[in-house]
Amino acid sequence: MLIHFIRNGPSYLPEIDAYCAYIQSHGHQTMVHYISHTVPASASIVWWFCGRVPLREAHRLRGAFQIHEYASASIPPYAWAKDQVKHWMQPRPDYRIYQNGWVRERMGFADDVPHALRDMGVAEHFFDTPSHTPAPEFDLLYLGEMSRLLVFIPVLQAIHAAGRSLLLVGDVPTELQIHLPPNVTCSGRVDHAQVPRHLRRAGFGLSLVPNATPFQQQTSTKVLEYCAVGLRVVSNAYPWVRYFMAQHKANFYLLNDDAPSLATSFGEALDAYPYEVPDVRALAWPHVLDTLPLWRTILR
Repeated sequence: MLIHFIRNGPSYLPEIDAYCAYIQSHGHQTMVHYISHTVPASASIVWWFCGRVPLREAHRLRGAFQIHEYASASIPPYAWAKDQVKHWMQPRPDYRIYQNGWVRERMGFADDVPHALRDMGVAEHFFDTPSHTPAPEFDLLYLGEMSRLLVFIPVLQAIHAAGRSLLLVGDVPTELQIHLPPNVTCSGRVDHAQVPRHLRRAGFGLSLVPNATPFQQQTSTKVLEYCAVGLRVVSNAYPWVRYFMAQHKANFYLLNDDAPSLATSFGEALDAYPYEVPDVRALAWPHVLDTLPLWRTILR
């Protein structure tokens, strides 16, 4: 069996690598496409990451079993309008997958298409124990989408004012670079296989997520990866991170967003806080994917 994945854009989708490894481990083949036009009309299974699914392309591939995966709801601007367009205009698939129940409710499909929820997982190499772990080079580290840090410049300034060092792992856009205080070091783009080594360069993992739809309701992959390597987590407070802490008996250092609190957040309190880093080995991708009922249909 050959399964064709269609990315539909440049979004970071670690689940595609996880899917491919899982499917190949079960004796089947995969192919990843950046545009749907490269999928042959003879394809048996087509897995769309939505995005808009062009009606003409869905019709061209009508002989295939088609899966629509919603790894995220639409992001601003016009997020609600974009999701409504998807709700009314997407062609009908044979199966749908949503990251979580909130994304499913947001999309609002009320038909009888079978569906499943598939939350984010962690690549297995994050759990590998290094033979030698040097002392941290940096106090804090941030991994993820850098453009979202623009609304958190006051937090970065508070880190600098406290005399703390910060490592940014990933591409930093010019519009953010001009606002960075001198205590910040940028690694540039890092291959995913090397991310655990970089995470261990710091004592704390920083998670800053806009407290706005859809970000506040969706799983933070960076938090899972911080926990996988044993980093203590410092985060702004928002619904998903509170839910995760309750579900996994974690204790993260949650920041208040008012200026007086930020001014003292990165001093002695940062080190003294009673952190609890949860064991997330059950969230390794093979375990997460084992629970997906879809396999009984397509990997028979």
